[in-house]
Amino acid sequence: MNEQKKPNVVYILADDMGYGDVSGLNPDSVFKTPNLDGMIDGGLHFSDAHTSSSVCTPSRYSLLTGRYCWRTYLKRGVLWGTSGPLLEEGRTTLAHLAQRAGYRTACVGKWHLGWDWALKEREGGSISRDSRTSVELEDIDYWAPIAKGPTEFGFDRFYGISGSLDMPPYVYVENDLPVEEPTAWGSASEFVREGPRMASLRANNVLGHLTDRAVSVIEEGSEDQPFFLYFPITAPHTPISPAPEFDGISGVNPYVDFCLEVDARVGQIFDALERTGQLEDTLVIFTTDNGASAQPSECAMLEKRYGHRCSHIYRGYKSDIWDGGHRIPFLLHWPKGIQAGSRCDQSVGIFDFFATFAEMNDMELKDNEGPDSRSFLPAFRDDAIDASGRWALIHHSIDGRFAIRSGRWKLCRCPGSGGWSAPRDDEARRDGGWEVQLYDMEADPGENNNLARECPEQVLEMTKLLQRCIVEGRSTPGESVERLAGDALETWEQIDWLPKIPEVYVIDD
Repeated sequence: MNEQKKPNVVYILADDMGYGDVSGLNPDSVFKTPNLDGMIDGGLHFSDAHTSSSVCTPSRYSLLTGRYCWRTYLKRGVLWGTSGPLLEEGRTTLAHLAQRAGYRTACVGKWHLGWDWALKEREGGSISRDSRTSVELEDIDYWAPIAKGPTEFGFDRFYGISGSLDMPPYVYVENDLPVEEPTAWGSASEFVREGPRMASLRANNVLGHLTDRAVSVIEEGSEDQPFFLYFPITAPHTPISPAPEFDGISGVNPYVDFCLEVDARVGQIFDALERTGQLEDTLVIFTTDNGASAQPSECAMLEKRYGHRCSHIYRGYKSDIWDGGHRIPFLLHWPKGIQAGSRCDQSVGIFDFFATFAEMNDMELKDNEGPDSRSFLPAFRDDAIDASGRWALIHHSIDGRFAIRSGRWKLCRCPGSGGWSAPRDDEARRDGGWEVQLYDMEADPGENNNLARECPEQVLEMTKLLQRCIVEGRSTPGESVERLAGDALETWEQIDWLPKIPEVYVIDD
């Protein structure tokens, strides 16, 4: 990129929105998303893009580190609003790369990677803390700064909330200090999970407020220094609470209203870039962190009544090992760097932006930086992505079950969904399901025909490849510098199918 100005980067990460919820990707959509469709028409979209997991926290970790989250202590599930930090001290993040490349960095929105809340003093001494667990809400000191949050992992500034908008406490944090003490109570009817909230924070005004803060970052842009804005929004995750001006706008259901608000907020970002004269020099990326959540979105009703499938033609939803859980819209818009109307059908992950950004800025990654990230920069020029840059793509369900994708083949190391959809793993076993699933994703993208019994050699080959990616600490060429943690071997039930792991690969965590 030496021959041209470095672009600003705005990365918008939606929360629990399906591949089929972008109308430009779903001919049968019951609603239109004109701003997202404009990104498709005016830029590049990947038709086979994935998150590393079918739930929130792991996908966010992978996006910011270029590393699969199951390499950390978090082997299943997500963190909570009071959880300690997941990012490890010394871990290079995408924001660190941006700082090294000369960018101003900002994060506005939902963090959901944990941090250390300040705790009150009690008689007899301080409250004990285990950084891997949550603290009690009543122990939080809102007058003291948090620690190990976004500003300690590469972001010059931060404004947002600790977890999902259904996880208390409902408090904005600016940089490392809560904006104010929560003096009101968020009810379960409004937030799903009750807990303390700031008086001004309501479920239906958070998305608009955060968008205004993101716009202010854009408005502060300058000719002298590019900016990197990471904008992880809170919608359309529960609570399904569109702003008043969007409530009922679709005539379908509140989830669709919320998706329409997401599209409109994306439009606000583009309007701000155009108004400030920065649109031509800005790479805008829109993805989601996993698929749509079936029950809050009323997926069954949308499909039966309107023919709208939140996961489009793909099986499953948020939490699942099937593609509906982790195949997501991946849209990029950059007038000066990407030809309008481009499309790439190669498999990619959102965590590949880590290596892509490094290549954009002529940066060499160390062996422990982005070990699972492969650059897709050639797709900007309508060229093929280097297939040798990664051995395989790996997926993870909420239960911590693995799937591996190599070319046309996908192997799921569980008998059922690995998540919330039927059949769940125990149900599949009771019904006589085999312990693994093998699909030809070219012939059967809906994952309906399990070929595991007919193709045992393919199952064995992909199992060995998955073992290699897990054991060697990376899925890309390079020095294996991060091994499995010793304490994980006894408790990591989701890899009980692995052969005994040689001691050389075991380190103390």
